[in-house]
Amino acid sequence: MSAAPPLLEVENLVVALPPDADRPHAVDDVSFAVNHGEILCLVGESGSGKSITAQAIMGLLSEPHVRLAGGRIVFEGRDLTGLDRAAWRDLRGSRIAMIFQEPMTALNPVMRVGVQIDEVLVAHTDLDRAARERRVIELLDSVGLPDPARLRLSYPFRLSGGQRQRVMVAGALALEPALLVADEPTTALDVTTQKQILELIRSIQRAKRMGVLFITHDFGVVAEIADRVAVMQHGRIVEIGTAAEILNNPQHAYTRQLIAAVPRYQAGAAIAAAGQAVLSARSVSKRFVLAAGLFTQKRVLDAVKDVDLVVHAGETVGLVGESGSGKSTFARCLVRLINADRGEVEFAGSNLLALPNVRLRALRPRIQMIFQDPYASLNPRRKVGRIIAEGPIAHGAEPAVALAKARELLKLVGLDPAAADRYPHEFSGGQRQRVGLARALALDPEVLVADEPVSALDVSVQAQVLELLADIRRRLDLAMVFITHDLRVAAQVCDTICVMRQGQIVERGAKADIFGRPQHPYTRELLAAIPGRRQFAAEVG
Repeated sequence: MSAAPPLLEVENLVVALPPDADRPHAVDDVSFAVNHGEILCLVGESGSGKSITAQAIMGLLSEPHVRLAGGRIVFEGRDLTGLDRAAWRDLRGSRIAMIFQEPMTALNPVMRVGVQIDEVLVAHTDLDRAARERRVIELLDSVGLPDPARLRLSYPFRLSGGQRQRVMVAGALALEPALLVADEPTTALDVTTQKQILELIRSIQRAKRMGVLFITHDFGVVAEIADRVAVMQHGRIVEIGTAAEILNNPQHAYTRQLIAAVPRYQAGAAIAAAGQAVLSARSVSKRFVLAAGLFTQKRVLDAVKDVDLVVHAGETVGLVGESGSGKSTFARCLVRLINADRGEVEFAGSNLLALPNVRLRALRPRIQMIFQDPYASLNPRRKVGRIIAEGPIAHGAEPAVALAKARELLKLVGLDPAAADRYPHEFSGGQRQRVGLARALALDPEVLVADEPVSALDVSVQAQVLELLADIRRRLDLAMVFITHDLRVAAQVCDTICVMRQGQIVERGAKADIFGRPQHPYTRELLAAIPGRRQFAAEVG
């Protein structure tokens, strides 16, 4: 008996880029197949051609600038490369569906999420309004969203990142497609939310016997979900095989590089925290009023509740927890980007929370922050040399001296000093994060507060930035507060780890204790949610 033909066959696919691009083809002679009931992971760094391949399969290339230049895409025995717009509209959503990487961008911000799912049903079914409403509620319930009848009336910005991603999954599965294309659907999500989304996709895929093309840069995710793996580099497939073959016996040097970059539960031994305390927070609290008005009942959120923290010279303290746990709010209270309601932050002999603005400004150079999104935090209209030099200039440095130092700092963080004359959009995400680090170092700080500085980076770039942070900390003897939702990352750079949940620190201790002997159920939950934890676990020193 002959084997069933593949659900999807990509044969010698070529996608051309505009003439001024860094290479002629985004995708060059790519071939692979996805079978019924199979999850194929397409793995590679940013720029490898993964997302362009997905867009070609979905007929979503931004032609004529990015165009199909060769090859075939055969789905259910039908060549898709010659379809017109009407045929694509009939196919997309019904037989092939896609989950996009960033749900906040993919979802219409001015439409309720239930209406956006309903659009798929309006386009492809003859169901009446009441039947469509029931189906929308059923879909939201099937992806584990609470109170779906109410939640369908929410706008995207009212939902968490994990909830928005679940809405995207619900919309993609509305018509039970044969093929699901998932483009980095868990990037930058908390590890617990990521685990839930991966389990959700896996369970639905098994129940419906869907084929899934799952795009990712993280081999930890591959270890959790893949049946087979195709590795892409510079627009080409360099290795393909079963998940076990690729994970346990990779043949190509690039595959080995990606696997080696996955953070393990390991790092060098923690420093002895016997040095002088350079930053001490006591009983810091922050409450937000979420709603209050004539016809609205007052609602409050205690984002940070009586948090204590001590950071010693040369020590890195990690703050770990899910989105909404209060990590970033606490960090902003530490540097007084927002005002805490009560508590003390002792730094350089002063309580930062009580200082008048004039005295606070004099201390700001000594405690600096690295932000999560370097693109949003860098002025797009200024060259990066000027961005780095702005702080010293504001504090009295001569512009020429500050710009010369900016070039030195670019070299320190691994960039060409000539990059000072380029704008932020001309850099990759990892390079922009290095610029953000250079800016933070420009004022010779004693303390760095790093807020999720690697959460959205490829694992190989992430590894480079983490190594750079560790190297600079050693050379400059910096104290650092490092915020992350990923305990794998915390293990790479932190000496002490504090686990935050619902605005409070529920467990703190040395790295080896947190990984080897976690005491709180929430810490154990975070550890259990680490993708690829069995494949990539290692001893913590």
